[in-house]
Amino acid sequence: MLLAAVLFSGWTAIQTNACTGITLEAEDGSRIMARTVEWAATPMHTGYVVAPRTHFHQSYTPSGQDGLVYRSRYGYVGVYTEYEPFVVEGINETGLSVGLFFFPQYGSYKEYKPSRKSQTLCDMQFVSWALSQFSTIDQLKQALSKIDLVSLDHRLGSVHWRIAEPGGRIVVLEYKDGVPVFYENPLGVLTNAPEFPWHMTHLNQYVNLYTGSASSHDLTEGVTLNPLGGGSGMIGLPGDFTPPSRFVRAAFVQSSAPVQANGWQSVKQAFHLLNLFDLPVGMQHKKGHAPKDMPSATQFTVVSDLKSAKLYYKTMWNSEIRCIELKSIDFGEVSFQSHPLDDEKEQAVKIITIR
Repeated sequence: MLLAAVLFSGWTAIQTNACTGITLEAEDGSRIMARTVEWAATPMHTGYVVAPRTHFHQSYTPSGQDGLVYRSRYGYVGVYTEYEPFVVEGINETGLSVGLFFFPQYGSYKEYKPSRKSQTLCDMQFVSWALSQFSTIDQLKQALSKIDLVSLDHRLGSVHWRIAEPGGRIVVLEYKDGVPVFYENPLGVLTNAPEFPWHMTHLNQYVNLYTGSASSHDLTEGVTLNPLGGGSGMIGLPGDFTPPSRFVRAAFVQSSAPVQANGWQSVKQAFHLLNLFDLPVGMQHKKGHAPKDMPSATQFTVVSDLKSAKLYYKTMWNSEIRCIELKSIDFGEVSFQSHPLDDEKEQAVKIITIR
C-alpha cells in the first residue's frame, strides 16, 4: 500500500517520536488533558479538523481505503499529523478526550484478515473513530470487541492511547497479542514505551523524592551538608528525554503543581509545565546531523479543557496559544473542514514602541 510505504520511509528514519501527557484538575471541577507531540526528523504536515455529526468515515487497511465504514454520532475537533484522518489528539462535543502516543517495540495487534476488512480499523484512525462514536469509556470498550484493530504496516510499530471523560476517569489502552487491555490511570500521565504498568512500578524507584528543600545534616564531625538551592528535595529526578524518565518527571511535576481556581488558569499552568518537556531538536541526532530548518523537536502542544469543551494549542513555529471553542460550533450544520495549525510558520512578535 502506497500510504504505508510513505509513512514507513518517513517515520522510521530515526527514533524521533516522544510524546508526554499530563492531567490537571481545577477547583471548579475542570479537567485538563495536556500533551506534547515530538518528531525530530522533519517538520510534519499538521493541522486541525472539525468533523460534524453524520460525517462519513472509512478506515484504511493494509490493502487500501477499504476498511470499517461509519458515520459520526458526535462532532469533534482534532489535531492531525500528515493526513487528515490521522488525528492524534482531540475532544468531542460530549467532552470525551482521546490521544495517541507512539509505543515502539511494544504492543501487538491482530493479524490483518482481508475477509474481515469491513470490521477492520487502522490504529492511526482510532482517535477519529472513538471521538466520533462515543461519549463514555465503557461504550468504547464494548464496541472495541467487535472490530479488528491493525497497523497499516507492521514495520511502523504500534501506538497506545490515553482516553478521558469529563467526570475524571482516565484510562490507557494498549494491545497485547491482538487483545485490547485497558488500565485505569489515576495520574493521567502517559509517555511512550514500555507498558503503562511498568511505568507505574518504576515510579517506586523515586520514593525518596519530595517537594521543597532537603534538610541540612552532619556528614561527620565538622562537616555539614547544606542544600545549594531551592528544590533540593528533587535531587535525583531524571532529566533525560527517554520515555521512562519523562514519565517520572511528568508525574512529580504534575503532582507538585498547585491546584488552580478554574479551567483557564489550569490551561495556562499546563502549558507552563509542558515547557519542561520541549525537546531541543539537536538532542535527538548525532552531533552535526540535526535538521537546521526546525526550531524544536516538540512540534506542537495541545491542551483540552473537557468541562468547557475547548481545545488549545501552540506550535514549534509560533508559541502563541490559540483556542477552538467546541460549544460555539453547530455540529449539526457545520461542514467538515481542515486547517493548518499555522497559517504562517513564523513566531509572532509584538514590537514595543518607546516614546
